[in-house]
Amino acid sequence: MNERTKPVAYSRSEQIQFVMPQHGNRFGRLFGGQLMAWIDIIAAVVAFRHSDGECTTASVDYLSFEKPINVKALIVLDGRITCVGNSSMEIRVDTFIEHLGLVREHANRAYITYVAIDDEGRPRRVPRLELKTDEETAEYEAGMARARLRRKRRKESFTFKKESP
Repeated sequence: MNERTKPVAYSRSEQIQFVMPQHGNRFGRLFGGQLMAWIDIIAAVVAFRHSDGECTTASVDYLSFEKPINVKALIVLDGRITCVGNSSMEIRVDTFIEHLGLVREHANRAYITYVAIDDEGRPRRVPRLELKTDEETAEYEAGMARARLRRKRRKESFTFKKESP
């Protein structure tokens, strides 16, 4: 069986945004929901590129707000695929604040899972991931561990236990 593969670099994508006043909260910082929307968009681009077609967001596994991002900041969102299943793809999105001189300060990390879908909305197979570096291999293995945890949490959240008197 000769399966299609794609390297991580094939679908890696970058998005640049100016944080405008309408993106801010009352404290003059980027509204978290706006950042989440931008993260979802860049992750969708990565998933679309890797899978060669339509995808849907399945879960947001992890989202951390490590540094505040102020209105007027220039931010860079860097998305890359980290792990694939049969139809699912885990995408990591890092957000950086870009300062003058192209110095980037890490502000946020998110892991989002997408599922590739066909014209009827059913899951479809995605290309395998071609790992070329030790970093990509480590991220893939960590992604597999996160996938196992997601499955366990999903199973636990839909299992209703009878309370004993």
